[in-house]
Amino acid sequence: MATLVELLTTPETRPRVVRACAELIDAEVASKKGISGIAVKAGYRLVQAIKPTMVKDVVDKLLPEFAEALEPFYVASLEAAAAEKRPTSRALADHLVAHDGEVAEALLTVTDRRAEKASGPLLKTYRKLRGSAHEHVKAAVPGLARTVSPFV
Repeated sequence: MATLVELLTTPETRPRVVRACAELIDAEVASKKGISGIAVKAGYRLVQAIKPTMVKDVVDKLLPEFAEALEPFYVASLEAAAAEKRPTSRALADHLVAHDGEVAEALLTVTDRRAEKASGPLLKTYRKLRGSAHEHVKAAVPGLARTVSPFV
């Protein structure tokens, strides 16, 4: 059985996964409302101004770590798919959504580790947005599930 890292990072799949995830991030940021949405959009614009390809580059660089963080959810979804005799991709999507808070924390653990190495305006922006990040990432889990599940 292939790991989620192996499935998402093959040379033919990785560029499609990165593109799909970057598009998901763009859509999630655009959908944000209210005061926290203003802060998220401002931070995103700052990142885009510093380096327009940064989101895509970061997704590409962190994809193996994100996939590794999601591996326990993938394994559990495989077990559910086998027990219920249903497609693996559907089981993964359902499992991610059912555990959205845990998925958000797993993904944020990856970005927190990386943020420790950052500096300057990027670190300042990350720290400013980190407090609300869990709820934003949790809200994005259904989109992530739809984005990643076709690749398994």
